[in-house]
Amino acid sequence: MAQSGEVVIRVDGLRKYYGDVKAVDGVSFEVGKGEVFGMLGPNGAGKTTTIEVLEGLRPPDQGKVEIFGLDVTSHADSIKQRIGVQLQTVSLYPRLTVTELLDLFGSFYRKHIPTAQLIASVDLGERAAARSMNLSGGQQQRLSIALALVNDPELVFLDEPTTGLDPAARRALWDLVKGLQGQGKSVMLTTHYMEEATELCDRVAIMDHGHILEIGTVQELIGRRFKERAVYFDNAAPLALDKVKSLDGVTRATQEDGQTVLYSRDVPQTIGCLLSLAESLSVEPRNLGIRQATLEDVFLDLTGRALRD
Repeated sequence: MAQSGEVVIRVDGLRKYYGDVKAVDGVSFEVGKGEVFGMLGPNGAGKTTTIEVLEGLRPPDQGKVEIFGLDVTSHADSIKQRIGVQLQTVSLYPRLTVTELLDLFGSFYRKHIPTAQLIASVDLGERAAARSMNLSGGQQQRLSIALALVNDPELVFLDEPTTGLDPAARRALWDLVKGLQGQGKSVMLTTHYMEEATELCDRVAIMDHGHILEIGTVQELIGRRFKERAVYFDNAAPLALDKVKSLDGVTRATQEDGQTVLYSRDVPQTIGCLLSLAESLSVEPRNLGIRQATLEDVFLDLTGRALRD
């Protein structure tokens, strides 16, 4: 977990309620120094509320929450000097330029990274003199990440950092996160992209309805729930789920976004039975393929829905 065994985030029994809504309901986890820790969950799972408590933006109702060994409620000011925060939505002074905003935010901290270095790190060099109101959505997202790094933080919170970025910009952000880890910094992020979590995170917590359902490395999460490989094909009306889930070798079956997925302990046997069934019904399972189980399969198995829902 941690590169040095040091824990930078410790959460024990965190609860946060809004009236009758249990946004976070008894969450516990730790994040180590130098670790990239991801939280996955559908909208409303409690991820953002959890992070906002860690960032000192919301008080916990119950539980113990520590950053760098300090309680977040009683040591908020000293903690904020050492963390960087990129919010899911951000409102910036619309008439200030990229350079002016970074200079302004840098002035709030005892130490800060040179503005030109920050601008280069998020590839905004050509927009350094542009007002924030004239930036594209992706450029505003990159600026918000630069603002999170302005104080050279030891721990960085990134809440869905690549939303709105094109694929090239997303991969550039991945490189930035890996670079932060290479400097010994810790990163906690939420994401809607399974590929992103798999690529970046040392460990992942899957959250739903205010609870953490599983924590582990991607391979640990897959290994706990799947010993099978996945056989998949486009849905065909005669090949209804109730007909294919009892094929030889199949342990479970799902249908999602026009695709049927069969998890099989014996792929050759399953495919043979599938093709025989399809032939008897005069249909063809289109785009038939085989793959290892993925983090998306784990998420769907745990929550019963896809992350994007």
